[in-house]
Amino acid sequence: METNQIGYLVYVANPYHFETDRDEVKTVYIHQNVSDTDISLYGFATLEDKYLFEQLLNVSGIGAKSALAIMAGNDNSGLINAIRTENVSFLTKFPGIGKKTAQQIILDLKDKINKTMGNSLLESKEIKTETDNDKIIDALSALKALGFKEKAVDKIKPKLLEITSDYSTDQYISVGLKMLTK
Repeated sequence: METNQIGYLVYVANPYHFETDRDEVKTVYIHQNVSDTDISLYGFATLEDKYLFEQLLNVSGIGAKSALAIMAGNDNSGLINAIRTENVSFLTKFPGIGKKTAQQIILDLKDKINKTMGNSLLESKEIKTETDNDKIIDALSALKALGFKEKAVDKIKPKLLEITSDYSTDQYISVGLKMLTK
């Protein structure tokens, strides 16, 4: 990222949210994380993403890298739905998140999410059920196992999340294959 001819290294969950023409101006919401040994910048496409990241940082056992991995592996609605429904198995699919940490996330964030983000997110977009998200995650894993590059597979994830039909994992794989071979 460049501002006033100064370049900054900004870590983002999904770099495809920021794909634009080189000269196009894009708004990035920044969180600065300061530790004893490091000062890092984390960028988000929306204020909701930034808020959710900051809430994850407040959970005991979650650092910036783990929070970013959670944000990268999911859309907000799936994460919020998992917290609301206390779906520990959904949360343990993220790297570095075990059962105890998943339970801690739910314990620490359930009330905060319901009060601050829940209603606005529900009004702004339809929440996919946890099984839909699981099917998409499984389909993306299968596409990677078939030899497609992780970068290409991650690029089609938002498109798969937009599908409103009740698809099986096989159907998500089929749609993903069509997108990747265009």
